[in-house]
Amino acid sequence: MYHKVASDQSKGLTISAEKLAAQFQFLASNGYQSYHLSTLAILKKLPQPKKNVVITFDDGYVSQLEHAVPLLQKYNLKATFFIPLQYVGAEDAWNEERSPIMDAETLRSLDPSVIELAYHSYAHQRYDEMPLEAIDRDTEQAFARASEQAMPLGPYLAYPYGKFPRTQPQKSEFFNLLKQHQFEYGLRIGNRINRFPFKKPFEIQRIDVKGEWGLNTFKRKIRFGRLL
Repeated sequence: MYHKVASDQSKGLTISAEKLAAQFQFLASNGYQSYHLSTLAILKKLPQPKKNVVITFDDGYVSQLEHAVPLLQKYNLKATFFIPLQYVGAEDAWNEERSPIMDAETLRSLDPSVIELAYHSYAHQRYDEMPLEAIDRDTEQAFARASEQAMPLGPYLAYPYGKFPRTQPQKSEFFNLLKQHQFEYGLRIGNRINRFPFKKPFEIQRIDVKGEWGLNTFKRKIRFGRLL
């Protein structure tokens, strides 16, 4: 799981283009197969038992277009970009330092063989702090904006901040709402390795890549995930 990409810094949720290139080069040169979620949704098993990854970028930043897309093309990798629909063509509102998000025309122009688009909610709010009715409205707004701007987003949702209801009955009600809206996968954080086919399709975990990591840490994390 990635967010911003920068040419001159690598800290927290921002990774330098140099480090991202090294990570992508490692994946490509070591036989890792990258997948779009739409491909996984129709597969019953993977062609190879190990070395499979889903590369994701949250928020649709312009920096992803500038730095990540060329690297994905260079190393023949696929990625899913999760888009917060309210902020398309604007700036994020959840970081102290604001960053521009791609506009609809740019998102539509991305090569679908490389980049798959999916949902990151409408207003980028924490689902675990919202009543179910508000989540429902937010989802309908996301669908409406995607339709208005003719953006081909797949039925996959990355939870903003990785947050979702954890206690019952709210958790089951939330997952039922996702099913009613015909979502096929929901992605959290968790930092653990998933097994495929996914036993919990609305609790798919992601490795939260940090800008401070060296390449050895990256290698260890994608192999073992969180050790504790």
